[in-house]
Amino acid sequence: MRLALGGMLAMAAGIGIGRFVYTPILPPMTDALGFTKSTAGLIASANFVGYLAGALLAAFSTLPGSRRAWLLGALTISAATTAGMGLTMSIPIFLALRFAGGVSSALVLILSSALVLERLAAQGRGALTPLHFAGVGVGIVASAVAVAALQAVALPWQTLWFGAGALALAATLGVWVLVPDSAGTAPSPSKAGVADGGLGWLVAAYGLFGFGYVITATFIVAIVRSTPSIAPLEPAIWVVVGLAAAPSVILWTWLARRFGIVGGFGLACLTEAVGVLASVVWPTASGIMLASALLGGTFMGLTALGLMRARELAAGLDPRRAMARLTGMFGLGQIVGPIFAGAVFDMTGDFALPSYVAAAGLVVAALLVRVRR
Repeated sequence: MRLALGGMLAMAAGIGIGRFVYTPILPPMTDALGFTKSTAGLIASANFVGYLAGALLAAFSTLPGSRRAWLLGALTISAATTAGMGLTMSIPIFLALRFAGGVSSALVLILSSALVLERLAAQGRGALTPLHFAGVGVGIVASAVAVAALQAVALPWQTLWFGAGALALAATLGVWVLVPDSAGTAPSPSKAGVADGGLGWLVAAYGLFGFGYVITATFIVAIVRSTPSIAPLEPAIWVVVGLAAAPSVILWTWLARRFGIVGGFGLACLTEAVGVLASVVWPTASGIMLASALLGGTFMGLTALGLMRARELAAGLDPRRAMARLTGMFGLGQIVGPIFAGAVFDMTGDFALPSYVAAAGLVVAALLVRVRR
Protein backbone atom coordinates (compact mmCIF):
# COMPACT_ATOMS: atom_id res chain seq x y z
CA MET A 1 0.00 0.00 0.00
CA ARG A 2 2.82 2.39 0.87
CA LEU A 3 4.47 1.93 -2.52
CA ALA A 4 1.16 2.41 -4.36
CA LEU A 5 0.52 5.62 -2.42
CA GLY A 6 3.99 6.84 -3.38
CA GLY A 7 3.22 6.10 -7.01
CA MET A 8 -0.09 7.95 -6.68
CA LEU A 9 1.69 11.05 -5.35
CA ALA A 10 4.28 10.85 -8.14
CA MET A 11 1.55 10.75 -10.79
CA ALA A 12 -0.33 13.56 -9.01
CA ALA A 13 2.72 15.84 -9.00
CA GLY A 14 4.29 15.03 -12.37
CA ILE A 15 1.15 14.50 -14.47
CA GLY A 16 -1.95 15.79 -12.67
CA ILE A 17 -0.25 19.06 -11.74
CA GLY A 18 2.87 19.30 -13.90
CA ARG A 19 1.11 18.57 -17.17
CA PHE A 20 -2.52 19.47 -16.67
CA VAL A 21 -2.58 22.57 -14.47
CA TYR A 22 -1.98 24.58 -17.66
CA THR A 23 -5.64 24.03 -18.60
CA PRO A 24 -7.31 25.92 -15.69
CA ILE A 25 -4.58 28.60 -15.62
CA LEU A 26 -4.70 29.17 -19.39
CA PRO A 27 -7.82 31.45 -19.54
CA PRO A 28 -6.74 34.06 -16.94
CA MET A 29 -3.16 33.92 -18.21
CA THR A 30 -4.11 34.49 -21.87
CA ASP A 31 -6.58 37.23 -20.91
CA ALA A 32 -3.90 39.08 -18.96
CA LEU A 33 -1.21 38.69 -21.63
CA GLY A 34 -3.42 39.01 -24.71
CA PHE A 35 -2.34 35.71 -26.24
CA THR A 36 -4.13 34.28 -29.28
CA LYS A 37 -5.34 30.68 -29.21
CA SER A 38 -2.49 29.83 -31.59
CA THR A 39 0.04 31.10 -29.05
CA ALA A 40 -1.71 29.20 -26.26
CA GLY A 41 -1.66 26.05 -28.38
CA LEU A 42 2.02 26.55 -29.19
CA ILE A 43 2.92 26.79 -25.48
CA ALA A 44 0.86 23.67 -24.79
CA SER A 45 2.62 21.82 -27.60
CA ALA A 46 6.04 22.80 -26.23
CA ASN A 47 5.14 20.74 -23.18
CA PHE A 48 4.23 17.81 -25.40
CA VAL A 49 7.45 18.09 -27.41
CA GLY A 50 9.24 17.79 -24.09
CA TYR A 51 7.03 14.83 -23.26
CA LEU A 52 8.18 13.12 -26.44
CA ALA A 53 11.82 13.87 -25.61
CA GLY A 54 11.35 12.47 -22.11
CA ALA A 55 9.84 9.28 -23.51
CA LEU A 56 12.83 8.80 -25.78
CA LEU A 57 15.20 9.44 -22.89
CA ALA A 58 13.40 6.89 -20.72
CA ALA A 59 13.75 4.30 -23.48
CA PHE A 60 17.49 4.05 -22.91
CA SER A 61 18.42 1.20 -20.59
CA THR A 62 21.74 2.81 -19.70
CA LEU A 63 20.45 5.66 -17.54
CA PRO A 64 22.98 5.95 -14.69
CA GLY A 65 21.85 5.57 -11.10
CA SER A 66 18.62 4.22 -9.70
CA ARG A 67 15.11 4.69 -11.04
CA ARG A 68 14.13 6.27 -7.73
CA ALA A 69 16.82 8.93 -8.06
CA TRP A 70 15.72 9.75 -11.61
CA LEU A 71 12.09 9.83 -10.49
CA LEU A 72 12.75 12.25 -7.63
CA GLY A 73 14.89 14.43 -9.89
CA ALA A 74 12.16 14.56 -12.54
CA LEU A 75 9.54 15.45 -9.92
CA THR A 76 11.70 18.26 -8.54
CA ILE A 77 12.25 19.72 -12.02
CA SER A 78 8.52 19.45 -12.73
CA ALA A 79 7.67 21.44 -9.59
CA ALA A 80 10.34 24.05 -10.33
CA THR A 81 9.32 24.60 -13.96
CA THR A 82 5.66 24.84 -12.94
CA ALA A 83 6.38 27.57 -10.40
CA GLY A 84 8.78 29.22 -12.85
CA MET A 85 5.91 29.96 -15.26
CA GLY A 86 4.86 32.73 -12.89
CA LEU A 87 8.24 34.48 -13.04
CA THR A 88 8.19 35.59 -16.68
CA MET A 89 6.03 37.03 -19.45
CA SER A 90 8.37 35.96 -22.24
CA ILE A 91 6.97 33.50 -24.78
CA PRO A 92 10.39 31.88 -25.46
CA ILE A 93 10.87 31.29 -21.73
CA PHE A 94 7.33 29.90 -21.44
CA LEU A 95 8.19 27.49 -24.24
CA ALA A 96 11.44 26.44 -22.56
CA LEU A 97 9.79 25.91 -19.17
CA ARG A 98 6.92 23.88 -20.58
CA PHE A 99 9.37 21.82 -22.66
CA ALA A 100 11.42 20.99 -19.55
CA GLY A 101 8.23 20.22 -17.65
CA GLY A 102 7.15 17.86 -20.43
CA VAL A 103 10.43 15.95 -20.27
CA SER A 104 9.93 15.57 -16.53
CA SER A 105 6.32 14.42 -16.89
CA ALA A 106 7.23 11.64 -19.32
CA LEU A 107 10.04 10.44 -17.06
CA VAL A 108 7.68 10.44 -14.09
CA LEU A 109 5.04 8.42 -15.94
CA ILE A 110 7.40 5.81 -17.36
CA LEU A 111 9.79 5.44 -14.42
CA SER A 112 7.14 5.46 -11.70
CA SER A 113 4.94 3.03 -13.64
CA ALA A 114 7.82 0.65 -14.33
CA LEU A 115 9.11 0.92 -10.77
CA VAL A 116 5.81 0.71 -8.90
CA LEU A 117 3.96 -1.77 -11.13
CA GLU A 118 6.89 -4.21 -11.22
CA ARG A 119 7.21 -4.13 -7.42
CA LEU A 120 3.47 -4.51 -6.88
CA ALA A 121 3.40 -7.48 -9.26
CA ALA A 122 6.39 -9.08 -7.49
CA GLN A 123 4.62 -8.65 -4.15
CA GLY A 124 1.37 -10.10 -5.46
CA ARG A 125 -0.33 -6.73 -4.95
CA GLY A 126 -1.28 -6.04 -8.55
CA ALA A 127 -4.80 -5.10 -7.44
CA LEU A 128 -3.32 -1.82 -6.15
CA THR A 129 -2.34 -0.72 -9.69
CA PRO A 130 -5.42 1.55 -10.07
CA LEU A 131 -4.32 3.48 -6.97
CA HIS A 132 -1.09 4.41 -8.74
CA PHE A 133 -2.90 5.75 -11.81
CA ALA A 134 -5.54 7.50 -9.68
CA GLY A 135 -2.82 10.00 -8.80
CA VAL A 136 -3.44 11.90 -12.04
CA GLY A 137 -7.03 12.60 -11.07
CA VAL A 138 -5.99 13.48 -7.53
CA GLY A 139 -3.46 15.98 -8.88
CA ILE A 140 -6.01 17.50 -11.26
CA VAL A 141 -8.57 17.94 -8.48
CA ALA A 142 -6.05 19.37 -6.00
CA SER A 143 -4.65 21.87 -8.51
CA ALA A 144 -8.09 22.83 -9.84
CA VAL A 145 -9.36 23.55 -6.34
CA ALA A 146 -6.22 25.53 -5.55
CA VAL A 147 -6.49 27.57 -8.76
CA ALA A 148 -10.18 28.28 -8.16
CA ALA A 149 -9.50 29.35 -4.56
CA LEU A 150 -6.70 31.70 -5.59
CA GLN A 151 -8.83 33.17 -8.36
CA ALA A 152 -11.71 33.68 -5.92
CA VAL A 153 -9.59 36.14 -3.94
CA ALA A 154 -8.55 37.92 -7.16
CA LEU A 155 -4.89 36.90 -7.11
CA PRO A 156 -3.00 37.35 -10.41
CA TRP A 157 -2.24 34.51 -12.81
CA GLN A 158 1.39 34.36 -11.65
CA THR A 159 0.23 33.30 -8.17
CA LEU A 160 -1.68 30.40 -9.70
CA TRP A 161 1.57 28.96 -11.05
CA PHE A 162 3.34 29.49 -7.72
CA GLY A 163 0.55 27.65 -5.88
CA ALA A 164 0.64 24.75 -8.34
CA GLY A 165 4.42 24.48 -8.00
CA ALA A 166 4.13 24.39 -4.22
CA LEU A 167 1.56 21.58 -4.41
CA ALA A 168 3.82 19.57 -6.73
CA LEU A 169 6.78 20.04 -4.40
CA ALA A 170 4.74 18.86 -1.40
CA ALA A 171 3.73 15.72 -3.29
CA THR A 172 7.37 15.14 -4.26
CA LEU A 173 8.34 15.13 -0.60
CA GLY A 174 5.67 12.47 -0.05
CA VAL A 175 7.20 10.32 -2.81
CA TRP A 176 10.62 10.69 -1.18
CA VAL A 177 9.18 9.31 2.08
CA LEU A 178 6.94 6.57 0.66
CA VAL A 179 9.07 5.08 -2.13
CA PRO A 180 12.09 3.36 -0.54
CA ASP A 181 15.52 2.94 -2.08
CA SER A 182 14.99 -0.78 -2.45
CA ALA A 183 12.15 -0.11 -4.88
CA GLY A 184 14.57 1.45 -7.33
CA THR A 185 16.23 -1.84 -8.25
CA ALA A 186 14.37 -4.24 -10.49
CA PRO A 187 15.43 -7.52 -12.06
CA SER A 188 17.03 -7.02 -15.45
CA PRO A 189 14.91 -8.29 -18.33
CA SER A 190 16.20 -11.31 -20.16
CA LYS A 191 16.29 -9.39 -23.43
CA ALA A 192 16.66 -5.72 -24.27
CA GLY A 193 14.45 -5.70 -27.36
CA VAL A 194 10.73 -5.12 -27.73
CA ALA A 195 8.22 -7.65 -28.97
CA ASP A 196 5.78 -6.72 -31.70
CA GLY A 197 2.87 -8.99 -32.63
CA GLY A 198 0.45 -6.07 -32.53
CA LEU A 199 2.58 -3.53 -30.69
CA GLY A 200 3.01 -1.40 -33.82
CA TRP A 201 -0.75 -1.08 -34.25
CA LEU A 202 -1.13 -0.34 -30.55
CA VAL A 203 1.49 2.42 -30.86
CA ALA A 204 -0.45 3.97 -33.78
CA ALA A 205 -3.72 3.78 -31.84
CA TYR A 206 -2.05 5.35 -28.82
CA GLY A 207 -0.84 8.26 -30.94
CA LEU A 208 -4.39 8.88 -32.19
CA PHE A 209 -5.58 8.73 -28.58
CA GLY A 210 -3.03 11.43 -27.72
CA PHE A 211 -4.32 13.64 -30.54
CA GLY A 212 -7.96 12.83 -29.82
CA TYR A 213 -8.07 13.74 -26.16
CA VAL A 214 -5.60 16.64 -25.98
CA ILE A 215 -7.63 19.31 -27.79
CA THR A 216 -10.48 19.03 -25.31
CA ALA A 217 -8.10 18.55 -22.39
CA THR A 218 -6.22 21.74 -23.31
CA PHE A 219 -9.10 24.04 -24.24
CA ILE A 220 -12.21 22.85 -22.39
CA VAL A 221 -11.94 25.57 -19.74
CA ALA A 222 -11.39 28.15 -22.49
CA ILE A 223 -14.47 26.81 -24.29
CA VAL A 224 -16.52 27.29 -21.12
CA ARG A 225 -15.19 30.80 -20.51
CA SER A 226 -16.03 31.89 -24.06
CA THR A 227 -19.64 30.59 -23.88
CA PRO A 228 -21.71 33.07 -21.82
CA SER A 229 -24.48 30.62 -20.92
CA ILE A 230 -22.05 28.24 -19.17
CA ALA A 231 -19.22 30.61 -18.20
CA PRO A 232 -20.18 30.50 -14.48
CA LEU A 233 -19.22 26.80 -14.51
CA GLU A 234 -15.56 27.56 -15.24
CA PRO A 235 -14.25 26.87 -11.68
CA ALA A 236 -16.05 23.52 -11.57
CA ILE A 237 -15.22 22.06 -14.96
CA TRP A 238 -11.63 20.98 -14.29
CA VAL A 239 -12.62 19.67 -10.86
CA VAL A 240 -15.18 17.41 -12.56
CA VAL A 241 -12.47 16.14 -14.93
CA GLY A 242 -10.24 15.25 -11.97
CA LEU A 243 -13.01 13.65 -9.92
CA ALA A 244 -13.94 11.46 -12.88
CA ALA A 245 -10.29 10.59 -13.56
CA ALA A 246 -9.37 9.46 -10.04
CA PRO A 247 -11.49 6.24 -9.92
CA SER A 248 -11.59 5.68 -13.68
CA VAL A 249 -8.73 3.19 -13.85
CA ILE A 250 -10.60 0.89 -11.47
CA LEU A 251 -13.58 0.89 -13.85
CA TRP A 252 -11.55 0.34 -17.00
CA THR A 253 -9.34 -2.39 -15.54
CA TRP A 254 -12.52 -4.16 -14.38
CA LEU A 255 -13.95 -3.90 -17.88
CA ALA A 256 -10.63 -5.14 -19.28
CA ARG A 257 -10.89 -8.25 -17.11
CA ARG A 258 -14.35 -8.92 -18.56
CA PHE A 259 -13.76 -8.00 -22.20
CA GLY A 260 -9.97 -8.05 -22.53
CA ILE A 261 -7.55 -5.14 -22.59
CA VAL A 262 -8.12 -4.61 -26.32
CA GLY A 263 -11.89 -4.52 -25.90
CA GLY A 264 -11.65 -2.15 -22.95
CA PHE A 265 -9.30 0.17 -24.83
CA GLY A 266 -11.62 0.33 -27.84
CA LEU A 267 -14.68 1.00 -25.69
CA ALA A 268 -12.84 3.77 -23.82
CA CYS A 269 -11.83 5.42 -27.12
CA LEU A 270 -15.43 5.47 -28.33
CA THR A 271 -16.64 6.81 -24.97
CA GLU A 272 -14.06 9.57 -25.04
CA ALA A 273 -15.08 10.47 -28.61
CA VAL A 274 -18.61 11.11 -27.31
CA GLY A 275 -17.21 13.45 -24.65
CA VAL A 276 -15.08 15.33 -27.20
CA LEU A 277 -18.13 15.89 -29.40
CA ALA A 278 -20.32 16.92 -26.45
CA SER A 279 -17.93 19.75 -25.62
CA VAL A 280 -18.81 21.54 -28.88
CA VAL A 281 -22.20 20.24 -30.07
CA TRP A 282 -24.01 20.53 -26.73
CA PRO A 283 -22.99 23.94 -25.28
CA THR A 284 -25.20 23.73 -22.19
CA ALA A 285 -24.50 22.98 -18.54
CA SER A 286 -25.51 19.34 -19.06
CA GLY A 287 -23.43 18.99 -22.20
CA ILE A 288 -20.24 20.46 -20.80
CA MET A 289 -20.57 18.45 -17.58
CA LEU A 290 -20.99 15.29 -19.66
CA ALA A 291 -17.95 16.24 -21.74
CA SER A 292 -15.88 16.85 -18.59
CA ALA A 293 -16.96 13.60 -16.97
CA LEU A 294 -16.30 11.51 -20.08
CA LEU A 295 -12.93 13.16 -20.68
CA GLY A 296 -11.81 12.62 -17.09
CA GLY A 297 -13.38 9.19 -16.94
CA THR A 298 -11.50 7.82 -19.95
CA PHE A 299 -8.09 9.38 -20.59
CA MET A 300 -6.32 7.76 -17.62
CA GLY A 301 -8.12 4.47 -18.25
CA LEU A 302 -6.79 4.57 -21.81
CA THR A 303 -3.31 5.43 -20.54
CA ALA A 304 -3.34 2.51 -18.09
CA LEU A 305 -4.80 0.00 -20.56
CA GLY A 306 -2.29 1.02 -23.22
CA LEU A 307 0.65 0.54 -20.86
CA MET A 308 -0.80 -2.77 -19.61
CA ARG A 309 -1.20 -4.01 -23.18
CA ALA A 310 2.35 -2.93 -24.03
CA ARG A 311 3.69 -4.90 -21.06
CA GLU A 312 1.62 -7.88 -22.22
CA LEU A 313 3.00 -7.71 -25.78
CA ALA A 314 6.55 -7.31 -24.45
CA ALA A 315 6.35 -10.32 -22.13
CA GLY A 316 9.85 -11.55 -21.32
CA LEU A 317 11.48 -8.50 -22.86
CA ASP A 318 12.08 -4.94 -21.64
CA PRO A 319 8.67 -3.39 -20.76
CA ARG A 320 10.18 0.07 -20.40
CA ARG A 321 11.12 0.10 -24.09
CA ALA A 322 7.56 -0.84 -25.09
CA MET A 323 6.07 1.80 -22.77
CA ALA A 324 8.48 4.40 -24.14
CA ARG A 325 7.40 3.63 -27.72
CA LEU A 326 3.78 4.16 -26.75
CA THR A 327 4.55 7.32 -24.82
CA GLY A 328 6.60 8.71 -27.70
CA MET A 329 3.79 8.29 -30.23
CA PHE A 330 1.34 9.64 -27.69
CA GLY A 331 3.60 12.69 -27.42
CA LEU A 332 3.50 13.21 -31.20
CA GLY A 333 -0.29 13.20 -31.13
CA GLN A 334 -0.29 15.72 -28.32
CA ILE A 335 2.13 18.02 -30.14
CA VAL A 336 -0.05 18.23 -33.24
CA GLY A 337 -3.39 18.59 -31.43
CA PRO A 338 -3.09 22.00 -29.69
CA ILE A 339 -1.26 23.63 -32.60
CA PHE A 340 -3.92 22.39 -35.04
CA ALA A 341 -6.80 23.42 -32.77
CA GLY A 342 -5.36 26.85 -32.00
CA ALA A 343 -4.73 27.63 -35.66
CA VAL A 344 -8.22 26.51 -36.71
CA PHE A 345 -9.80 28.53 -33.88
CA ASP A 346 -8.01 31.68 -35.00
CA MET A 347 -9.42 31.12 -38.51
CA THR A 348 -12.96 30.01 -37.63
CA GLY A 349 -13.62 31.37 -34.13
CA ASP A 350 -14.51 28.05 -32.49
CA PHE A 351 -13.21 24.58 -31.65
CA ALA A 352 -15.91 22.61 -33.50
CA LEU A 353 -13.85 21.42 -36.49
CA PRO A 354 -10.79 20.38 -34.42
CA SER A 355 -13.08 18.49 -32.06
CA TYR A 356 -14.76 16.62 -34.92
CA VAL A 357 -11.34 15.59 -36.25
CA ALA A 358 -10.26 14.54 -32.75
CA ALA A 359 -13.37 12.40 -32.28
CA ALA A 360 -12.75 10.73 -35.65
CA GLY A 361 -9.18 9.97 -34.58
CA LEU A 362 -10.45 8.25 -31.44
CA VAL A 363 -12.81 6.08 -33.50
CA VAL A 364 -9.93 5.03 -35.76
CA ALA A 365 -7.84 4.26 -32.65
CA ALA A 366 -10.58 1.93 -31.41
CA LEU A 367 -10.32 0.03 -34.70
CA LEU A 368 -6.52 -0.02 -34.97
CA VAL A 369 -5.94 -1.54 -31.53
CA ARG A 370 -7.78 -4.67 -32.66
CA VAL A 371 -5.36 -5.29 -35.55
CA ARG A 372 -2.91 -8.15 -35.04
CA ARG A 373 0.33 -8.70 -36.90
